[in-house]
Amino acid sequence: MRDKITPCIWYDKGQARAAAEFYVSLGLPDSRLDTASDSPSDNPSTRAGEELVVEFTLAGRSFMGLSGGPQFPQTEAVSFQIYTDDQAETDRLWDAITGHGGAESQCGWCKDRWGVSWQITPRRLMAFYAESPARAKAAFEAMMTMKKIDIAALEAAADAAG
Repeated sequence: MRDKITPCIWYDKGQARAAAEFYVSLGLPDSRLDTASDSPSDNPSTRAGEELVVEFTLAGRSFMGLSGGPQFPQTEAVSFQIYTDDQAETDRLWDAITGHGGAESQCGWCKDRWGVSWQITPRRLMAFYAESPARAKAAFEAMMTMKKIDIAALEAAADAAG
């Protein structure tokens, strides 16, 4: 059964399946390719019979990839945020996304090879907000200097602040 609301991600022509297969390969629990549908007739991006949409599940959430064409490129306005449990998981996901044609950005953000933005966010980073204002500020300021989040460096900054 489909979710009541399913985000639809627009990809360049013919790229939805490749993106979905890559996302499923990241090893997030309860992730899989679900269905694919061909276009029933010609349209501006796809001829009849060519694959138009791919439905997939990531960490138990439904998504649809649409092979729509180049007219609507991705922006940082929408991103996948993955909460990681430790540095090893942070490193694994960061390296998978940036190492397969993606690009690093700042503060735990990166882009995959299709231009979709990801936030690889250690749960520990978010936990600092519940601590003292000084520790939260120090961890936040340390994070602002990073590309991939380094949990040990966050801890060191927070410890130095008290």
